Amino acid sequence: MLWWLFSGQVKEQQEIGQRLARDKSTVTRWLQKYRTSGKSCLLEIKKAPGANRKINDEALAALKQELETGIGFYSYGEIVEWFISQHGLDIEYATAYAWVRYRLKAKLKVPRTHCQQQDEQLVSEFKKNSVSLSTA
Repeated sequence: MLWWLFSGQVKEQQEIGQRLARDKSTVTRWLQKYRTSGKSCLLEIKKAPGANRKINDEALAALKQELETGIGFYSYGEIVEWFISQHGLDIEYATAYAWVRYRLKAKLKVPRTHCQQQDEQLVSEFKKNSVSLSTA
């Protein structure tokens, strides 16, 4: 853009916009930046800061440790409550789910409940005598 202006190949901002496939207002903004701050301002690559993480490193380490123990959690809602009680962080259910499931690659580790009236001897006998599908 600057080369075209300084060499005299282009005289109007509208023509620069057409050559660069940009709107005239964008070209005007670029030229104002050049006039006020120079060429270095135009060449500067800026990175969007993004949002701050809701869960700090200390809380994440504690969550990871809690998930690695055999106790685990019954639900992701319980994880949300755990964050509130242990770390004072009010996070959403979806945030807890995404962190545990996709970033930490963990699953809730709670054993299934067993019927209290179940006879253990009958259960073990059933397991011994049943035919598994892989051997059948």
